[in-house]
Amino acid sequence: MTSIAILFSILAAVLIGAVSPGPSFVLVSRIAVSRSRRAGLAAAFGMGTGSVIFATLALFGLSALLMQVEWLYLALKVAGGLYLIYIGIRIWRSAAEDLAIDAPASPDGGSVWRNYGFALGTQLSNPKTAIFYGSIFVALLPAQPAFWLLVALPPAVFAVEVGWYTIVTIAFSSNRPRALYLGSKLWIDRVAGVVMGALGARLVAEGLPRHLWR
Repeated sequence: MTSIAILFSILAAVLIGAVSPGPSFVLVSRIAVSRSRRAGLAAAFGMGTGSVIFATLALFGLSALLMQVEWLYLALKVAGGLYLIYIGIRIWRSAAEDLAIDAPASPDGGSVWRNYGFALGTQLSNPKTAIFYGSIFVALLPAQPAFWLLVALPPAVFAVEVGWYTIVTIAFSSNRPRALYLGSKLWIDRVAGVVMGALGARLVAEGLPRHLWR
């Protein structure tokens, strides 16, 4: 298989992983529909940044380290799960708050960076992402990949992740989804909070010693 074919195979696998519903999708779609398109794009870039970090670390062998040092992997799972639970609680608590629909159209710089940071933190909260990238690279990269391929992979991963979440942002920041959200904000936010918290609780449960569940 040529290096170009390998690159496109990896990017196809990354796209499939990005499209799969999870905490990243929940967060970006909620930011886009409840705040603004600009805020959603900031979150999309946060997701892309987190993916690049994990992809780069996977290329340097972090995934192998996590698979070898079990306690570190489990500790990262618990920490990431607690972060997602925290985000879920914040979404739930803000569900009853009125949304100032005029304000998000031009959010200030702090708001944009806050959305970026939330998205980045959510993406980095799940160490499974590092294992995901490591597994793809182990399965598809040759033993001695071309140097240009190693250099091209992180920005290509960034482009795929940002591209997907930009599509999500555009879809959910349109008038019809926003009108639906405004009409059912309380329950939509509570469902989003429960989903985020449940995903976090699952990570915590997977990270705690198994004997605690027996």
